[in-house]
Order: sequence, then structure tokens, then C-alpha cells
Amino acid sequence: MRKNSIKNIRLNSEVQKELSAIIRDVKDPRVSPWTSVIEVYVAPDLKTCKVWISVLGSDEDRDNTIRGLQSAAGFIRHELAHRMNLRNTPELTFISDTSTEYGVDMIHKIDEIVAEDEARHVDTDEDGSED
Repeated sequence: MRKNSIKNIRLNSEVQKELSAIIRDVKDPRVSPWTSVIEVYVAPDLKTCKVWISVLGSDEDRDNTIRGLQSAAGFIRHELAHRMNLRNTPELTFISDTSTEYGVDMIHKIDEIVAEDEARHVDTDEDGSED
């Protein structure tokens, strides 16, 4: 199976859906209820799987969730094997994904700059000067 084959893309999507459902069932108190599976990459040989996780909350919540998921990796892998008919059930590696938080932070900064610019523009118009 090639790296970007249709079969591999479809497998990644199915594993992502199943992992999202399984993670909701994990009873570890360290795992935040606001955990999302952002992306999954299953190696072509089905031996390993990288799972990018996003957690809504603080850095401590994110770190605790990753630790909780790593601790529950055996259970999650067992459930994945039970729910999916795969030749091999891959070893799971959980990776914290902060790209969503970074994007939200950039949007807030852009909004602040636009608001400051509009405030300056309104002040200039009240003074009677033209642009």
C-alpha cells in the first residue's frame, strides 16, 4: 500500500472515527471531555499509527490528556481491534496538536488590530481631516 493511496486515506478516516468514539469511552479522569482527534496517520504496513489530539483547555489539561491516553493506549488499541477488522492493529502514538489554538490566537490578534485601526479611523474623521 503506497503512502497516499486511496485505501490508506480511507483507512486513516475510519481509524479517526473509531478512535474519536473510543476516546469518549475512556474512563481515565486525566482525559479531558473536550478532546478531539484532529488527524490520524496509519503507516502503510499497519504497524504504527500517529494520532494528533487537540484539547480545549489549558496546557495542563492538554498534558494530562496526553498522559491519560498514553496510559490507556492498550485499552484503546484493544477496542480498535474489536471494532475494526484489520490484519494488524497498529501501535498508537498520541501527539498534541496545538494548531487550532494557534489559529484562534491569530484570529484574536487580527481582530484587535482591525478594531484599533477602525478606532483610529473614527478619531480621524471626528477631527474633520480627510484620509
